[in-house]
Amino acid sequence: MSYQFPELPYSFDALEPYIDRATMEIHFTKHHKTYFDKFVAAIKDTGFDGKPLDEIIRNAGKLPAAVRNNGGGFFNHSLFWEILSPSGGGDPVGKLADSVKKQYGSYEEFRNRFTDAAINRFGSGWAWLSVKPDGSLCVCSSPNQDNPMMDVADCQGTPILGLDVWEHAYYLKYQNRRPEYISAFWNVVNWEKANANFEEVLSKL
Repeated sequence: MSYQFPELPYSFDALEPYIDRATMEIHFTKHHKTYFDKFVAAIKDTGFDGKPLDEIIRNAGKLPAAVRNNGGGFFNHSLFWEILSPSGGGDPVGKLADSVKKQYGSYEEFRNRFTDAAINRFGSGWAWLSVKPDGSLCVCSSPNQDNPMMDVADCQGTPILGLDVWEHAYYLKYQNRRPEYISAFWNVVNWEKANANFEEVLSKL
């Protein structure tokens, strides 16, 4: 198989005022595209070239650092764009809503935990909502371009929603005010897609 760089499912300015056009354009065309290009180059001659991206991510610890870092950047951003939407916001839906309420007591408590994970991630990284092998939910964060699917992750699971807290994701608009960026994020979360991701993971357990 060949690896494909995804299309952004909305215009660069579609998430304003929460995420500005300039940040979206640079983030997608420069940062994400660079991770993709470097991943394609790094995966050659590893024995994993052509394998599904999720298989590569699950075996990141067995592969060169360039594959782990750039493959993670490719995978993480591809998920990130899909769980954002101009018509997003509101509360979780479907089976995901039921699971969030059952596990955390309320959407507000889940949101607080996720926000804390994002704010307290030291340096660059991501905050995640993942599904553990037993079907339960897990909120955690990871450094750099790691994610819970990787065999090296402290918090193991399949990510269904993630938030990029690298400075390149928010610095043009929010400067050092990461908490404001995180707060704005909740206005553009695509809960329909997050729920679809959740149900897909459950179907494979």
